[in-house]
Amino acid sequence: MPQWERILTHAGSVLGESLQPGAVRTVGGGCINAAYVVDAGPRSFFIKLNGAEALAMFEAEAEGLVAIAESHSIRVPQPLCFGVAGSDAYLVMEYLPLGGRGKAEQLGEDLASMHRCQQPRFGWHRDNTIGSTAQYNDWCEDWLQFWREQRLGAQLSLAAHNGAGAKLLRKGEQLQHSLSALFTDYRPVPSLLHGDLWSGNYAFDDTGRPVIFDPAVYFGDREADLAMTELFGGFPAGFYAAYQAAWPLDAGYGARKTLYNLYHILNHFNLFGGGYLAQAEGLMDRLLSECR
Repeated sequence: MPQWERILTHAGSVLGESLQPGAVRTVGGGCINAAYVVDAGPRSFFIKLNGAEALAMFEAEAEGLVAIAESHSIRVPQPLCFGVAGSDAYLVMEYLPLGGRGKAEQLGEDLASMHRCQQPRFGWHRDNTIGSTAQYNDWCEDWLQFWREQRLGAQLSLAAHNGAGAKLLRKGEQLQHSLSALFTDYRPVPSLLHGDLWSGNYAFDDTGRPVIFDPAVYFGDREADLAMTELFGGFPAGFYAAYQAAWPLDAGYGARKTLYNLYHILNHFNLFGGGYLAQAEGLMDRLLSECR
């Protein structure tokens, strides 16, 4: 049984209030953590739980939410505290009523604004997770090196451990050596990225304002965020039109988005197995043909 009183005592110390747990509602939709809405008087909190060993994952998520909030671009839930109570690691956030009707165009404009938050190098000040997989973010001056080693290389090493087979690993090695062909006239800048921006990680609040959550933050090519929005159902057409109007994408994005989405497909193979292996090989074939 989660130690709600202990968790809310921590949240209350941050807020300078005395909080007592009331109604607890389970929230579905996630496959990594358990999630709840916990009432405490007039306030409600969104709380994630996992095993105590997941504390670092929650610390990184909280820091990512703060980084996005500090860009003053798009709304995120405010993280309040994290810690360990009994056998559970927890992350407490403000509860935002979601499910409102908002405009996809505003989401596109807000994301472009977030991407304009930049800094000189690629990476982040700490590692985090993509799903439950470690995501490495060592600072790097060179984007191709960063993507080759800390994104593709990391996932391919994990895939080898998970029995991907020689064919995928051989194609992956060929692709790592051929990446520069996709960047002949394009030099990405290090933009603040959500990092895991699929359709399940955005919504509109009860006022219609766009909200993003569950980030895997780092500074990278903004095309990587846009690419993932096209996976797993995609975003509304108005989102893409508004983003393009705010900050047009380079003509080579159509080829590079396959590269960026390969990272997530490999990660899904490493997390779930199944048909993601064949999908990853198909993406590699497409990319290798582009690189010739």
